[in-house]
Amino acid sequence: MQIQYQTQRLSMRFFMLMAVLFIIQVGFGLLLAMQHVDPTLLAGTLNFNIARAEHLNLGILWILAGFIGTILFVGPLMSKRELAAPALIKFLFYALCAVTIWNFISQGFAADGVAGWWMGQPWIQEGLEYLEAGRAADVVILIGFSILAYVVWRTFPPRKDWNEIHWGLAIGVLALTFVWLFGMFFVERQDLSEYFRWYVVHYWVEGVWEVIHISLIGFLLVLLFDANVKSVGYAVFWGVVLVWLSGLIGNAHHYFWIGTPEFWQFWGSLFSALEPLPLVFCFWHIYLDAHHDRKPLKNAPAFYFILGSVVLEQVGAGILGFTMTFALTNVWSHGTWITPAHGHLALFGTFGMLGIAAAYFAVPVMRGIKEFDQRLGKTAFWLVFTGMLGIAFAFAMGGTAQIFIYRTLSLDWFGGDVYPAMNFFKALVPVFGAVFLFGTGIIVYDLMTMGKRAPAQSTAAAPDVHAGPLAVAHAPGRWSRYLEGYEAGLWLMGMWIFGAIITFGLLSFNLASVRAGDPTLPYILAWIGYPGLLLITLLFVWRFLASLDARAKDPANVALPQVLAQPA
Repeated sequence: MQIQYQTQRLSMRFFMLMAVLFIIQVGFGLLLAMQHVDPTLLAGTLNFNIARAEHLNLGILWILAGFIGTILFVGPLMSKRELAAPALIKFLFYALCAVTIWNFISQGFAADGVAGWWMGQPWIQEGLEYLEAGRAADVVILIGFSILAYVVWRTFPPRKDWNEIHWGLAIGVLALTFVWLFGMFFVERQDLSEYFRWYVVHYWVEGVWEVIHISLIGFLLVLLFDANVKSVGYAVFWGVVLVWLSGLIGNAHHYFWIGTPEFWQFWGSLFSALEPLPLVFCFWHIYLDAHHDRKPLKNAPAFYFILGSVVLEQVGAGILGFTMTFALTNVWSHGTWITPAHGHLALFGTFGMLGIAAAYFAVPVMRGIKEFDQRLGKTAFWLVFTGMLGIAFAFAMGGTAQIFIYRTLSLDWFGGDVYPAMNFFKALVPVFGAVFLFGTGIIVYDLMTMGKRAPAQSTAAAPDVHAGPLAVAHAPGRWSRYLEGYEAGLWLMGMWIFGAIITFGLLSFNLASVRAGDPTLPYILAWIGYPGLLLITLLFVWRFLASLDARAKDPANVALPQVLAQPA
């Protein structure tokens, strides 16, 4: 594929910013993991709470940079014309850089307790989790989102020519701007402040971002597999509808324990339990789109990360989100390490991997690279994928011990009871974090230097036409055989079975015997559920990708290149 519209090149700067912020964020994450092991590390210089805030904010910012880059790259392809207002897009990039720098600096003011009050608003920093930057940064962010919405709506063709993907993306960027308004005013009452804070955080991540994610995944599948736009549009439509139907009231699972009325516990549990429905739909459609023909992968790293995005969305946001979305499980899990197990898989997996996938698709096109060595991208995928699964395992098992020692027995955190119980899992986080950091470094190096290194022969999927038919044409083995729909369904069912075991494990903390001091049942269910879920996730992705990689050796796919190689 060659660059078709010159304004697509404006997305490059956002992808490069994404890569830089990504590795810095992971560096902060590894520092946090080591501070969990040794709380005195950098104490007084870079305290844990400041490093954690930087880690969270950078995660939001690099994912946004990837989103914007992806939208700018696919926008002209969806519209069949150049992007509108390229000067505003350049301003948007510098505004994003400015907000990133200010977000970093403002944590210093937070440490000193300086909010910058003026006209009843905190202009320098406001200290709300995920929304730490003050009102000055909020205004710049609102202007940036407005620019993005304006560019998308102006670039798109007349509305009579829109398909479901156009509608999903257009609604997504408009809602991105509107929802941000709920975070732009100060409320003195803490319960009311939290109520509106979750309007931004939840509706972004579990509403607006999901809509944008579904739309972009759909169009990337069209580009990668020449999938039918109408069929993909049908999936996008139902995905968006289900996201809004479940996610709007599903926000109520954040209202369980912040002083809101008790009825939220019922409605929040009910509608939050429906939130995995669009994720199952998205999971199934990626199988259909990837298997509508049996051609080899054109761009393996791009699809690897797309698959990782959809699968970790299912596991992290869907299954682990489901396990703690009920009031009777959330009463134990909230505020423990169980939450970051869900959060890391959901945020990085769903949204972060999408931006990386889009970069692996767009960067070669914008640099005019027809063939590139895909081994680095594939290796990096497996490192960050397994590293993130390992991090989630450590958080989940450490959180299970934390619930029993801290919540059930009410033993003191600083008295030496909770800390030793979690020590082993605290040590695991930096181990898997180092694996993840290594994979991140490869991604950043690969994207930054792609097309600038010595050219290498493509390892995409094309067979060696000079090696003869016996060297390339053979049937795949059992593990790499064609993945049938019923088998994919069985893998998905297995994931949900382990999710049910985890849910019962959290519910068992309500039992009188457990609350009396016997942790046997929740511990057994946790040790079955979490490792089982993460292992079956790893095996499924391996199985899925093995079946696609085997297409390069399928006799049906090597026949045509060999015929073309014959002399006339």
